[in-house]
Amino acid sequence: MVRARSLLAAALLPLLGLAACIPQVDRPAGYGQPAPDRRPQRPYRDPPVQRYDPPPRRDQAVPQDRSDDRPSRDTGAVTTLPAPRPAWEARPVRADAKTIPDTTYVVQPGDTLSKVADRSGAGLEAIARANDLDSPYTIETGERLTIPGGRYHQVRRGETGIAIARAYGVEWSRIVAANALVEPYVLRADQRVLIPNAPGGGRPSAAERASAFKLDIDDILTGGEPALANNQAPAKPIATPRRVLPSNAVVTAPARLASGGFLWPVDGRVVKRFGPGASGERNDGIKIAVPMSTPIHAAADGVVAYVGDGIAALGGLVIVKHGGGWTSVYGHASKLLVQRGQSVKRGQTIALSGDTGFADRPELHFELRKGRTPVDPASQLPRT
Repeated sequence: MVRARSLLAAALLPLLGLAACIPQVDRPAGYGQPAPDRRPQRPYRDPPVQRYDPPPRRDQAVPQDRSDDRPSRDTGAVTTLPAPRPAWEARPVRADAKTIPDTTYVVQPGDTLSKVADRSGAGLEAIARANDLDSPYTIETGERLTIPGGRYHQVRRGETGIAIARAYGVEWSRIVAANALVEPYVLRADQRVLIPNAPGGGRPSAAERASAFKLDIDDILTGGEPALANNQAPAKPIATPRRVLPSNAVVTAPARLASGGFLWPVDGRVVKRFGPGASGERNDGIKIAVPMSTPIHAAADGVVAYVGDGIAALGGLVIVKHGGGWTSVYGHASKLLVQRGQSVKRGQTIALSGDTGFADRPELHFELRKGRTPVDPASQLPRT
């Protein structure tokens, strides 16, 4: 027995010596048991190969959306098609308004109201309102006209109401009211618009200037289109998102609402209804809970007036004008599939749902507006 143990020990001695000569290699951190003072990690693996897809050339078509490209979850970012910046960012305004006093003007031979406006520095429409003149603004020699004083900004081609409001630190809605602007709210080059003073007079405060940079739906609808030059026609709607309109192209609504009315943009549960909420806040539309990346459909035929994420609370946003004063609004989208100026059909997919902006969950914020007035969508949508 003793002899057998001696023989076994003699056989194991060379193996033990060989093991002592093999260097010890530490496992990668995170492999198996977590490393000290570190969060547990996934098992070690080779890093994935990074793929580089060069951006499309300007003359290359934008690839169409594919269902397998849909994200499995929203990351908070809004995916958009390549497009120029909004007109109010691409065409900033120089605040060079001229201030004139209240005066009286005696009409001279050969005068027109346009000539009177040029000589006085006031806006043609402002003079017409002050003197109860209707288009075509006929005036007679010797007639005494009241020239309303104030700050008048002369609009240049491509300027937008939003950019004008930002330049002067005055809310665009106040400029709309001061100038009695009406549908379709498209300014003209060389038009003079009255700029209201800041509340309390004097230069606007920092808070007042900051408020002019907070966009809302009404701003985009009434102050988002660039000013038309003389004899310039609005752009014709584009058929597909492959073609991109320049930011200075004016997009107009269809003449009338197409037959068939509105349909539900998504199938889901209404989690917030139109009107005042429990805490007193007002909801200008409804919120519909849907799974992430649900296709969002145009509620009716129309032309896309805005695509982007310029309103923080609504995240990915599409606005469609339908004619007859009707507009639809789609917010909280994760992916936007249309371009400004694109013609869309009732039921066409225009975006994918998400939880961008101030959304509480994956949902769609949906509005209908008649003119500038929000309308309860439930009163216009089919009952299901």
